Amino acid sequence: MSDSVLALRKISQFFGPIQVLFDVDFDLRPGEVHALIGENGAGKSTMMKILGGYLQPSEGDVLLEGKPVHFASLRDAEAAGIIMIHQEFNLALQLSVEENIFLGREKWRGLLLNHKAMQAESRRLLERLDCYIDPTEKVSNVSVPNRQMIEIARALGRDARVLIMDEPTAVLTSRETDILLEQVDRLRAAGTAVLYTSHKLDEVSRIADRVTVLRDGHKVLQADARDLTEHKMAEAMVGRELSHLYPAKAEPQDETVLEVRDLTVPGHVKHASFSLKRGEVLGFAGLVGAGRTELMEGIVGLRQGTGSVLVNGKPIKSGSVLAAREAGLVYLTEDRKEKGLLLGKNLRENLTLLALDRFTRVAIDARAEDEALTRAFKEFDIRAGDRTMKAGNLSGGNQQKLLLAKTMLAEPDIVIIDEPTRGIDIGTKQQIYEFISRLAAEGKSVIVISSEMSEVIGLASRVVVMARGRIAGEIEGDNITEDAILRLAMGISERKAEVG
Repeated sequence: MSDSVLALRKISQFFGPIQVLFDVDFDLRPGEVHALIGENGAGKSTMMKILGGYLQPSEGDVLLEGKPVHFASLRDAEAAGIIMIHQEFNLALQLSVEENIFLGREKWRGLLLNHKAMQAESRRLLERLDCYIDPTEKVSNVSVPNRQMIEIARALGRDARVLIMDEPTAVLTSRETDILLEQVDRLRAAGTAVLYTSHKLDEVSRIADRVTVLRDGHKVLQADARDLTEHKMAEAMVGRELSHLYPAKAEPQDETVLEVRDLTVPGHVKHASFSLKRGEVLGFAGLVGAGRTELMEGIVGLRQGTGSVLVNGKPIKSGSVLAAREAGLVYLTEDRKEKGLLLGKNLRENLTLLALDRFTRVAIDARAEDEALTRAFKEFDIRAGDRTMKAGNLSGGNQQKLLLAKTMLAEPDIVIIDEPTRGIDIGTKQQIYEFISRLAAEGKSVIVISSEMSEVIGLASRVVVMARGRIAGEIEGDNITEDAILRLAMGISERKAEVG
């Protein structure tokens, strides 16, 4: 490890009696991209937090340029040039884009903040990422993908010697990912050491020089990236053969269970019409900003819209989540941390929230809730060390399973799942794909919105493609290809259609 800028030697980590890292060695070299991969709960986040000064190791040493160092806080690590981009956004939502980028290192002109200089620098950093949002805009008004770009711009502005990137492309499209990876290449060429973690193994193959695999807190593999196929990486992560990622597609029935007619969500979607069959998995594809999420939020009553939504031939009340749920229609949000789960509440409270009326007579029946949690653990393979733990302490994959269990406890017939596997490892992805397939086989109907092209192609028997707020077309069966989806997704954009 003598040529490393930052390293771990014999690191173990305990949280109370639970050991999550076991005697791990790891190093980062200048001008290298070192990928750290593993399933959710493998110990990656813990290891990154130790490297970034957020967490003190229980045993072992952190080495900076070969010498033991003690980071008392993340500020100590940042002072040493070690910057971390978090998977969970670390942004102040009520501050502006500019204020977030310069938080803690503001520019001053005398006794006053130099907003003009900070806005100009923010604009320059964001333009490097092909992101053209207004630096004066509040972050709360910015889309999820652009929030990630703000995080990355903030890191780019700090001249990092070591950049730790935790799932940086989880919320980005393929185009935005390409832009980010170009920046990673620039940083590598400038001598920055980059720790890159991602569940997207094609990205790892494309960008990494070396790969380290963690499984259950143990380092099970370290090798040059050129010596590893994506299949070998996946098998090392899960410790078993992964031959068929996507299950066989169920055959939809003839019965139409959902009709959307001429639905407009002001500012986002215009005149959208489509239908859904019983037992069908219907994919929704498109570029970021195409209006997919906004359309679904309009359908289930989270946004106001005009037009009509019919379930089993009967119209449901517009703008009412309760009316949608009573009709058997539910929506599983893309943002499980801010909108899907109450991270500060325990697993039982999160599980029963959507169907709380079923557990309430005079008071909430805690025993019935506990029994429901036991069933959810088994049915959805939710792995938690303690039933009373807070949802925020679960790994990303287990949070997604808990959100699925919570949604299905409402016993819906139609399930809309937005980005079902964002930030989730390949083993958990396979479990969720099998669950979606099982729902369809049981006669439920599923809409899957995904920015991962392979996911839409692998799961759906029919795909609706959106572009700039409009439905650009539909593709079925063997005609569902990446090229066909991209041509539709970009076609309306090229004609510069406007959304009113």
